[in-house]
Amino acid sequence: MFVREVAPYLYEVGARDPGRRLFDELIPLPEGTSYNSYLIKGSGKTALIDSVDPTKSEILLKNLKDAGVFRLDYIISNHAEQDHSGTIPELLEKYPDSKVVTNAKCREFLMSLLHIKEERFIEVKEGDTLSLGNKTLEFIMAPWVHWPETMLTYLVEDKILFSCDFFGSHFSTDELFVEDEKKVYTAAKRYYAEIMMPFRKMIKGHLKKLEGYEIGMIAPSHGPLYQKPEFIIDAYKDWVSDEVRNNVIIAYVSMHGSTKILADRLERKLKEKNIHVRKFNLTDSDIGEIAIELVDSATIVLGSPTVLTGPHPSIVSVAYLANALRPKTKFAAIIGSFGWAEIQSEKIKALIPNLKVELLSQAIARGLPTRDDLEKIDELAEQIYQKHKNSGLI
Repeated sequence: MFVREVAPYLYEVGARDPGRRLFDELIPLPEGTSYNSYLIKGSGKTALIDSVDPTKSEILLKNLKDAGVFRLDYIISNHAEQDHSGTIPELLEKYPDSKVVTNAKCREFLMSLLHIKEERFIEVKEGDTLSLGNKTLEFIMAPWVHWPETMLTYLVEDKILFSCDFFGSHFSTDELFVEDEKKVYTAAKRYYAEIMMPFRKMIKGHLKKLEGYEIGMIAPSHGPLYQKPEFIIDAYKDWVSDEVRNNVIIAYVSMHGSTKILADRLERKLKEKNIHVRKFNLTDSDIGEIAIELVDSATIVLGSPTVLTGPHPSIVSVAYLANALRPKTKFAAIIGSFGWAEIQSEKIKALIPNLKVELLSQAIARGLPTRDDLEKIDELAEQIYQKHKNSGLI
């Protein structure tokens, strides 16, 4: 790893983690991730914005040494989660005169999570500033991005926003700035879908607040930096809007092939009606890709065989995920099959109370689908088409 110069006074000194494949023991990381940490050398004081995951602490400490840091005055903690804060205790030991600058809620979390002593903190509030001599940091409170204590730091003279998780992407690359917008867009959308989407309404407010700032660059704590901030800001405005697209997700699992027959037919009939369809066989699907589709798909269809007297555990998992992420999906339907006991559709419905959707007709087959079962699928396809058409999506 190495020190990367963002500007003559500003350096990225964090760590990349290209081999990490799971975050929070839940979220797949096909592109790895990074833990960005920013060193600002002011004319009077030196500050570090966020640290790194504790597994990469040696890299951060070496980078600071290579950057010629013998005294660190301030450690700005935008967010208490350990991938950003985990190395702070080592930094405080290495630089005993340094102070942790953060808000009251974050201080509370850091004292609990990392056992940092209260006297090591400087507390800041909305709009407070901190002078580094020729550089000024302003603090912007942004609760629920995606924890209740998150804040952003703004470098006033240079119009650089250190946005922590906001606008981030799990995307490990040696490129300091965004080069391939298409790749970063996909990674950032996955990141938003898996982490930010449940807090869509709050994020709308934070985007509105940022309109009051002139932002020349965004430096997130994961992924490359944005020299064209409007690229990611416009993407977020789209994702948090109430607008959905002419897209249908079919998430299914099939034990003996019956539910697959229904899912395949529904996919074909919808495509014939010029509706975009993403079908996921849950036995081998990346939940992150499902989350991405949930960001702006109008309809989700859950397909399951009956296991004993309830839905398949894989469908339970996806229903739970969708309910937790609270997407702006408008319509939902249930398809499936059973052998000796009818599928418990009500159990699936009970798993998604946070989805403010209109439930459409269901199509449940006993054993191998009959002509009548396939006609129900056709009727469901037509119903979805009419709902999308009436919503102005087609």
